[in-house]
Amino acid sequence: MDSYLPQTPYSDPGHLNVTGLPSGPGELALLVRDLIIHRLEGPRFGYIVPEERLHEDAESRYVTEILRILRERRDAPLTEARAPHERFVGTCRDFSLLLCSLLRATGTPARIRGGFATYFVAGFHEDHWVTEYRLPDGSWRLVDPQVTHPSYDIPFDPLDVPRDRFLLAADAWRACRDGAADPATFGFWSVAGLRGLWLVRARLLQDLAALNGVEPLPWDGWGPRQVMDDADLTADDLALMDAVAAGEVPDGMTSAPDTVTSYTVYSGPRQVTLRRSSPPA
Repeated sequence: MDSYLPQTPYSDPGHLNVTGLPSGPGELALLVRDLIIHRLEGPRFGYIVPEERLHEDAESRYVTEILRILRERRDAPLTEARAPHERFVGTCRDFSLLLCSLLRATGTPARIRGGFATYFVAGFHEDHWVTEYRLPDGSWRLVDPQVTHPSYDIPFDPLDVPRDRFLLAADAWRACRDGAADPATFGFWSVAGLRGLWLVRARLLQDLAALNGVEPLPWDGWGPRQVMDDADLTADDLALMDAVAAGEVPDGMTSAPDTVTSYTVYSGPRQVTLRRSSPPA
């Protein structure tokens, strides 16, 4: 069985009936686009996101929680587009995870990937998550369900994102270390302090975890020491991440631990124990 076809505890949609869902990746991406609104997209849709939804939805790390919130706001088939006030208020990670879940549920191997997009701000690598799914020939394709909305002026097909427009975290790390890219151009454009090689390192660790069945929230962190500034990176840190980016992953680094620190901006850092199995049937 393909290792990216079974659901993880994070992507598992629970008792969702997928009979009426499309199975094509493009159709599913458009479906997901109509179920979620990014928490910064309010002005794009002429909608003021209620403050409490920024708090309530932000820590919904499991697809079962996303689906529960969607049902509470409108009890209708997922194939019916939601008005902005009926949608889940999420981030790029939530678009990507829900699409990944539905792809797996309808028979397409998929995974979420952490990295950096060059198509939001010219000359900048924006921290971002997308979905990657396996084609029948065994190759992988990137799709960005968030930017399938026509209001995004994307100069390529978001259902087939070019690899040079979205750099996977390992590629981003190598580009920074080789001098091909400036680490100061990687991070969050709107937050000056959240950029640099330390953040590329964080995404590299998160992407590694996602590839091994633990799809994290973008602000999850773990490990014996948290690195949140380039000055904190030691020679050992650099050497270890060089190895990880090259595919030489030491034993014990393929996943996140049982407990992570959630550095959410709305409620402050807190310890979270991760679900290690799918919800009860």
